[in-house]
Amino acid sequence: MTEHLMINDRETAFTPGQTILEVAQANQIPIPTICYLKNASPTGRCGICVVEIEGQDKLASSCSTIADPGMKVKTESERVIKERKTIIAKFLSSGNHNCAISGSGGDQWSDFQLKVNKADGADELCPAWGDCRLQDLAYQYQVEMEPANQVAPSDPMELKNPLIVRDFSRCIQCGRCVQACNEVQVNRAIELDESRGKVVTKGDKALIDSNCVFCGECVSACPVGALVEKKSRYIWRPWKTEKIRTTCPYCGVGCQQMLHLQDGKIVKVTGVENAEPNKGRLCVKGRFGYDFIYSKDRLTTPLIKENGEFRGASWDEALDLVTGKFIEIIEKDGPDALAGVSCARSINEDSYQMQKLFRGVFKTNNIDHCART
Repeated sequence: MTEHLMINDRETAFTPGQTILEVAQANQIPIPTICYLKNASPTGRCGICVVEIEGQDKLASSCSTIADPGMKVKTESERVIKERKTIIAKFLSSGNHNCAISGSGGDQWSDFQLKVNKADGADELCPAWGDCRLQDLAYQYQVEMEPANQVAPSDPMELKNPLIVRDFSRCIQCGRCVQACNEVQVNRAIELDESRGKVVTKGDKALIDSNCVFCGECVSACPVGALVEKKSRYIWRPWKTEKIRTTCPYCGVGCQQMLHLQDGKIVKVTGVENAEPNKGRLCVKGRFGYDFIYSKDRLTTPLIKENGEFRGASWDEALDLVTGKFIEIIEKDGPDALAGVSCARSINEDSYQMQKLFRGVFKTNNIDHCART
């Protein structure tokens, strides 16, 4: 069953039960959002997605308002734009948003930026600069921010763990990180304490002391610089990197990853949105476990042990040695003298190839999988 409503004087079809935002998105009609998170329950918390509905005195949050037949909606009316500008200005003045947005452009603004840089322990602008939804909207709606209106942060930055920086001074309390944790990943490690206006763990502990599993979904959901990956902080900038899609090698699920390369080196890993099977989600290993490939301790050549000591060897020599040993064992004791254990954390294709090697080449069924041990 299909119904119709009017959006910006354009007749638009929709399915009963859809929100105004869902109808607009399905028809490529832009409505800005901040708190809205796909696959999570809409909250209307930020107010950026407001629209004007004919016959209604108040503006409505499009993410949580169900579309009705005959409804007439304006997404960029004068009232709507004014409201969005007010909300953006409020967010910008709520903390240490020291990006390139400024209304004064004078010494006062520079002093504020230097103060924030000192608090950050860096000499660059916000680590989310160039990847900030709030910044994008401020540019889009030409909202100027005055440093005099800035609210001083009340909670110190959390740097205790090795993976995630929690900067409460940049949090706009949109709730996206909480929904990502509780509704998308269902880890239930954080919640929004309304009385304090702060995202907290149980007992307000540091992440590393909580039941957080460090999947990093909260970081990917954060629209500002409140949650940042520690390893890529002030290193990764979206305009500097090349993106390459690949499959995560850590297990057999086959999660799709986007590698962000800077000067040929991985500086960040994100999930590929709308790609099966993970739909943008990653675990702690898939998101953060990439820098081991640059370790100075990593073996870069095969080693053969002779007289109690290792020496470097070519791949051909090493493989020939292993092949010779296998042939020697089979000729002496038969194929069942060999056994193999495949890794449960390997990709499915590798496990398949290993059992094929043992059954088809070695002629033995002595092949198992470490998930059973």
